[in-house]
Amino acid sequence: MLRRALILSALIAAVTALLFTGIPICPMAGVLGVPCPGCGLTRATLSLLRGDVRGAFHLHPLVFVLSPLFSWAMLSVAWNYVRGPRPRTSPVELRPWHTARWVNFAGGALLVTTLALWGVRFLGFFGGPVPVETLRSWVHERYLGH
Repeated sequence: MLRRALILSALIAAVTALLFTGIPICPMAGVLGVPCPGCGLTRATLSLLRGDVRGAFHLHPLVFVLSPLFSWAMLSVAWNYVRGPRPRTSPVELRPWHTARWVNFAGGALLVTTLALWGVRFLGFFGGPVPVETLRSWVHERYLGH
């Protein structure tokens, strides 16, 4: 259990350090220069954590739904990883929460909503597409001074 907790802590530290570098972490935005359906969610979540509700909504209107759900799911996965495999207590084991039919339905509905929001933002609604920074522009700005 301690080994798993240390591995998880190292992973969390690496992701946190990556977030604070400012490097574009979205492959679609970083390489292609086009916002992905989730573009703005990380920045929106960080804005929300700073108390900037309006800024968070501007970056991604679904932040109030997707960030708490994602956080809860990741905490659940992290807890189960650190806890490790559990011995079966009965021949009929309970299904994990993420395999429930209603979870799949809700996930599908959120996916469709996210894709629809992505599409209408390209048409200029909800503040238009989120501005993205490519890896090339990030390198030029930080290291080449252009």
